[in-house]
Amino acid sequence: MYRFFADPAQIGEKQISITGSDVNHIKNVLRMRQGEEILISDGGSKEYTCYIQELHEEEILAHIMYVQEAGYELPSKLYLFQGLPKGDKMELIIQKAVELGVHQVIPVASKRAVVKLDKKKEEKKLARWQAIAESAAKQSKRMYIPEIKGVMNFQEAVQYGAQLDVVLLPYELAKDMKHTREILGQIARGQSVGIFIGPEGGFEEEEVKLAVSGADAQVITLGKRILRTETAGLAVLSVLMFALEE
Repeated sequence: MYRFFADPAQIGEKQISITGSDVNHIKNVLRMRQGEEILISDGGSKEYTCYIQELHEEEILAHIMYVQEAGYELPSKLYLFQGLPKGDKMELIIQKAVELGVHQVIPVASKRAVVKLDKKKEEKKLARWQAIAESAAKQSKRMYIPEIKGVMNFQEAVQYGAQLDVVLLPYELAKDMKHTREILGQIARGQSVGIFIGPEGGFEEEEVKLAVSGADAQVITLGKRILRTETAGLAVLSVLMFALEE
């Protein structure tokens, strides 16, 4: 069954109004008709099972059959601070991170990041990245669409991460897998967790020190193999999803 999102203001007692790009997607891409069932999330904890009642040019009306509290979300909010990668790797990272339960993705312009975005390019990229997050959220039956934040420099990212309960920083020079397992094992359901991932060139030592001093980051290892930037964050998210899933 296909999933869509609606603002609470669009949700009535017995009917939900679907507008925007979803109208074209339902009518012309999926070619759905009256009577077909769909799922609609309010972006919070409620999931509505509906059937399509009316199809108009710029609006679709869905009749609410029943409402349930769907427990699809992780009990902890996970924040991925991703160093800007080359090419289209960010699109893959965002898609898979959303599938794995990320709450927000924060693109980070760290010192070794090759990619440099001016304001115009950034706005275009953010729109594209947010659309990918929405598509992945629908596909994976998320209850809300994770936000893709604007690009931050490393210091801004550290300040943002300092508000979280736990901050993890996988580092290629870190050792002691036992210590890493202990740190991951101490993360409790309900805690907010930040994950700092470097770009292709990794982090500079001074950036690691800043994250430790400024956000109380825990430096961890992901093993003896060096993971690509598009792999490292997803590896951590996978471990946390498995550990925190209720």
